[in-house]
Order: sequence, then C-alpha cells, then structure tokens
Amino acid sequence: MSTVITTPEVVSPTAISPETGATTVEADSQIGRMRQRIDEIDATLIALWQERAALSSSVGATRVASGGTRLVLSREREILDRYRNELGADGTALALLVLRAGRGPL
Repeated sequence: MSTVITTPEVVSPTAISPETGATTVEADSQIGRMRQRIDEIDATLIALWQERAALSSSVGATRVASGGTRLVLSREREILDRYRNELGADGTALALLVLRAGRGPL
C-alpha cells in the first residue's frame, strides 16, 4: 500500500498573491475572509467614533449653555484611566484621540 502525501495548492511556486501575500490558495482564502471581517469591524468602529464624537460635543455644548465649564477634567481622567486599564499604554493614546474628537483640541 502506498502513502499519498498531499500539500496545499500553491498559487504559484515562486510568486505570492499580490492581494494577500499568501503562497497557497487556502491561505489566500483565509486571509481574504479575515480581511473582510476586519473591514466590517472598521466600519463599525468608524460609525461608533462618529456617534461618540457627536454625543460628546452635545454634552459639552449643553454644559456650556447652562453656564458650566467647557471641560470636566475628572470625567476626562476617568475615561483615560478606563482606556489605559483595558488597553495599556496604547489605550491612553487612543483615549486622548477619542476625547479630542468630541471636545476639540485643548
């Protein structure tokens, strides 16, 4: 009885798929599916970012219109801490961008 060894179907023995950088059909397909999901997540993140920025801007405008301050530093610190605790140092950088999107630059 002979043993049959199968190998993944190679897109090209020397070239890589220009769209994915993969060298096999299976990897090319997997990468395509994962990138599609990443694109869906990105679209959701963008929509949520825009919604959050609009809400934050409205909160600030409402506060100022009622005679309050433009910023509430304790609230900003709370947000910075939450992002840092969940995401580490990159979370702090992300939180600063998120805060600026809603209130504008300091």
